[in-house]
Amino acid sequence: MFNFLVILFVLLGWSLVSMAVVEENQKTTYIIRMAKYQMPAAFEHHSHWYDSSLKSVSDSAEMLYTYNNVVHGFSTKLTPQEADSLKTRPGVLSVWPELRYELHTTRTPEFLGLGKTESVYPESDSVSDVVIGVLDTGVWPESKSFDDTGLGPVPGSWKGSCEAGTNFTASNCNRKLIGARFFSKGYEATLGPIDTSRESKSPRDDDGHGTHTASTAAGSEVEGASLFGYAPGTARGMATRARVAVYKVCWVGGCFSSDILKAIDQAVEDNVNVLSMSLGGGMSDYYRDSVAVGAFGAMEKGVFVSCSAGNAGPSSFSLSNLAPWITTVGAGTLDRDFPAYVSLGNGMNYSGVSLYRGNSLPGTLSPLVYAANASNATNGNLCMMGTLIPEKVAGKIVLCDRGVNARVQKGAVVKAAGGLGMILANTAANGEELVADAHLLPGTSVGQKSGDEIKKYLASDPKPTVTILFEGTKVGIQPSPVVAAFSSRGPNTITPEILKPDIIAPGVNIIAGWSGALGPTGLPIDSRRVAFNIISGTSMSCPHVSGLAALLKGAHPEWSPAAIRSALMTTAYTVYKNGQRILDIATGKPSTPFDHGAGHVDPVVALDPGLVYDLTVDDYVGFLCALHYTDEQISGLTRNKSRCDTKQKYSVTDLNYPSFAVNFLSTGGSTVAKYSRTLTNVGPPGTYKVSLKSETQLVKISVAPETLTFGQLSEKKSYTVTFNAVGSMPPNSNSFGRIEWSDGKHVVGSPIAFSWS
Repeated sequence: MFNFLVILFVLLGWSLVSMAVVEENQKTTYIIRMAKYQMPAAFEHHSHWYDSSLKSVSDSAEMLYTYNNVVHGFSTKLTPQEADSLKTRPGVLSVWPELRYELHTTRTPEFLGLGKTESVYPESDSVSDVVIGVLDTGVWPESKSFDDTGLGPVPGSWKGSCEAGTNFTASNCNRKLIGARFFSKGYEATLGPIDTSRESKSPRDDDGHGTHTASTAAGSEVEGASLFGYAPGTARGMATRARVAVYKVCWVGGCFSSDILKAIDQAVEDNVNVLSMSLGGGMSDYYRDSVAVGAFGAMEKGVFVSCSAGNAGPSSFSLSNLAPWITTVGAGTLDRDFPAYVSLGNGMNYSGVSLYRGNSLPGTLSPLVYAANASNATNGNLCMMGTLIPEKVAGKIVLCDRGVNARVQKGAVVKAAGGLGMILANTAANGEELVADAHLLPGTSVGQKSGDEIKKYLASDPKPTVTILFEGTKVGIQPSPVVAAFSSRGPNTITPEILKPDIIAPGVNIIAGWSGALGPTGLPIDSRRVAFNIISGTSMSCPHVSGLAALLKGAHPEWSPAAIRSALMTTAYTVYKNGQRILDIATGKPSTPFDHGAGHVDPVVALDPGLVYDLTVDDYVGFLCALHYTDEQISGLTRNKSRCDTKQKYSVTDLNYPSFAVNFLSTGGSTVAKYSRTLTNVGPPGTYKVSLKSETQLVKISVAPETLTFGQLSEKKSYTVTFNAVGSMPPNSNSFGRIEWSDGKHVVGSPIAFSWS
């Protein structure tokens, strides 16, 4: 999610934390997973059994939700003692405390090759049968992005509904927005009743984030869209004819696991085909992570699940949503920018970006002041509320450093102190990454290098002056895409053998529909209202992939979620047209598979991938067995009496994933790793030959066999890759390679990430 909400979460302590409290008699929310297959015959319905189990430890506790599809069990409020007692009851698999998750926050179709290729990627009737479920902050149904003109009747398979609530009625849904629900019991059990004067207790989106993600995935075409004239053109989602169902699970106080789990459970029952979740939290084991648990059940029902990778980059090991049955999406840039130049009194100019549209600066140069020199606070350089001295700011343009509080809030602080404008300078934490904002006063953002040069000028000139030149919208920016600095990075902290993120998609300065309840900055003092907003985050890249998955599902209804992900991954690109590798803006160097996964999504090529790496539920169960999960932990995911075969040898490296992550020990240990894979033919008959690329001579790679011949559709062929380390690297070193299978027309590519620990 864009910066101001992220900062707000930090200031109010909204991080992924256990809601369990120390006080012995204090009740908190727990999610209880039950072994439904163990239900005694005396009970007519599982809900009766759940209720009996609950009443055995508490006379007063009531169930918040029961879960019937992706999880079997219920949620309730208990004391720690009651929770411990419930753990001992027959049929109880686990008792986990509530967790809090955070949101991760239109030229895109043309950039992805969809703008003029309708004949290549037809929006057929089958696409209009695909339903994308979006778990987020709700929806602004009046947005033109949800216009249902030209759409046929709601698909007969749809079982969902449109729930009424505050400022929302069933009539707000139509043939585009076919479902809308809200889930707040978990939130209210922890934080108390929703304040309907601040947000709607209904599917209505008072935040904007949910409307933005839903319209990015499947928004209808809207001509003449822009934000204050920036990014003008026709706005559209990835799958313009797919249907949308929204599930509001995120509120002012965050997104709670019991609500998220119930929404996933309901979405599967409603018959969605794709689930899009631009939210995430910590890095718990898969059986303890509500998003991963719910996503497993959805996958089992044939639902494709995409989630955002998180906005904690460029740090390593910063990813969320690591489960291999989730498609984890990082963020890249578009070839579009919004330049706003800083012109100094010494004649030097520095490039920045801005979405400001309002009263212009004076035609002449204005006085410039560094915020640190206009404040008595130790952190005065950050332009935080109440830190600027009006007498030193009035009538001047203020240079503020990025960090801690929201970027747009800094501008509001400068404006309140009487400043004319603002230059927002990155520090080392953000480097050269520039994210455009719809500032409340003339303002622009510049990279760290430019910021340092401007500070040198301030220190050397007794009367520094400046102006800001706003240049509107520019397209054709190169190189593009580049990996966004904020996009979370691997390696995978839970299963290093599974490479994450899976893929990157556009996530910087994305225009899409917006809520009519607040302005583009989200600040209370922002009285402006817009139909479209431009924001950045992996929250924006996730729904791109959700919409593209819907297109693939429409074109290939028989494909499994794993097959769809494989098609997107093996056809992704990692180099520009000039042959140079995709850059990482955080370093200015070529990005790696730990940054971009399989590469940047290429939906036109994904339509015809040739071969796919498919996966079944049994394959994932074997993966869980390889992780040495207990029978109870696995049953909590599979909802049946799953057991690992003690006679079978399970290996994480045998999971049929479209990428490879290989870890060696720097201090010795095994120097050989074998990975088994199976390819399924989804194209014409053909013979595929393997080719290998590697950056290191310290690992020898061999593939057997080196040729695979497919004679018919759906035929499967297996191969083994052997990685033999013939040398060692220092701890925390990385290197990379690639495996490609080609029949002369199709190229089925898989990244390899080597690491030494």
